[in-house]
Amino acid sequence: MPARTPSASRVLVVTLLATSAPALAATTPSASSAVVTGSVPGTPRDTTGTRAPGAPTPGAVVQGELAPLQVKPVDGPHLSLQPATAKPGDPVLVTVRGAASLPTGTLAGRPLRFFAWHDGFAALGSLPVELAPGTVTVDVTAPGRGLPVLLSSVLNVDPPGFRERELRVANKYVSPPKAVKARMEADRKAFAAAFAQPFRAPLFGQNFAWPREATVTAPFGDRRSFNGKLQTQHFGVDLDGVTGAPVVAANDGTVVMARDNYASGNTVLVHHGAGLYTAYFHMSRIDVKNGAKVKQGEALGLVGSTGRVTGPHLHWGVKADDRWVDGQTLLKLDFTGAPAASGVAANASGLGTP
Repeated sequence: MPARTPSASRVLVVTLLATSAPALAATTPSASSAVVTGSVPGTPRDTTGTRAPGAPTPGAVVQGELAPLQVKPVDGPHLSLQPATAKPGDPVLVTVRGAASLPTGTLAGRPLRFFAWHDGFAALGSLPVELAPGTVTVDVTAPGRGLPVLLSSVLNVDPPGFRERELRVANKYVSPPKAVKARMEADRKAFAAAFAQPFRAPLFGQNFAWPREATVTAPFGDRRSFNGKLQTQHFGVDLDGVTGAPVVAANDGTVVMARDNYASGNTVLVHHGAGLYTAYFHMSRIDVKNGAKVKQGEALGLVGSTGRVTGPHLHWGVKADDRWVDGQTLLKLDFTGAPAASGVAANASGLGTP
């Protein structure tokens, strides 16, 4: 029976385009990085390391054999959390590096909203003040170069140690008269509108700083009783100060409220993007207008005692992920893109308690 010639469809042809000797050397199996080789059955191969008789020289068309390919190692997506250990009422910065596109995920079952940040992606989540101590999980699905990768981490939550306090204020702030009910409702609507900004990438590029250097007279989370009746929780950090002392923006952003409110007095709200806002209450004077673009350290107004207060001070609030969170924890978060180990906070220097 005469020999059959293999059909063209069964002949694998790979053209080696070698333009120089160094380029050829980089594609040989002796290169330091991993290589993948293959062959088509029925093609003569010489396993002694020399070229088989009749084999084509490098740079020619090779029939029946795969050219060596270099495979560059690829780091998979990885996850890091700040702070390393949290408490109820804390903001939590979730960072993902190595993802091919925008990740999705949850913190304690609550959806995270990711944005592109430095060489990866980040999301700013929050823990509720009523959260019990223990652990919460962070689950993120990160698109990779192939199939999506599921990243999971556990965040330890310590007891918050919130204080109990009783304060004395003007009785009209405990039992508001009917005449101010309409004003209070207008205030509520104004706050809701200010906090309804569309989600967008951060407007800042550096870490947060104190709005004024002063003693913390009341930390976040204090449980308060006003005149022995009204029970509330303190969703901000109070900074001591005399009337007329300057108040500055904690970071870059856009003013979304510059308004006199019944309980918070002269109030400024700054939107920083990423679902993050800072609030400045009880000021004696407001020096910015709604819609103004402000930079970190730019004057917003002056310390005062307007609204429901016991004396002059600045109430500084932080709202992230639609929850009031502890501003002192926000100051410890590193937004600069510095590498952080999984579950380890990389705190910025010089941002301690004033």
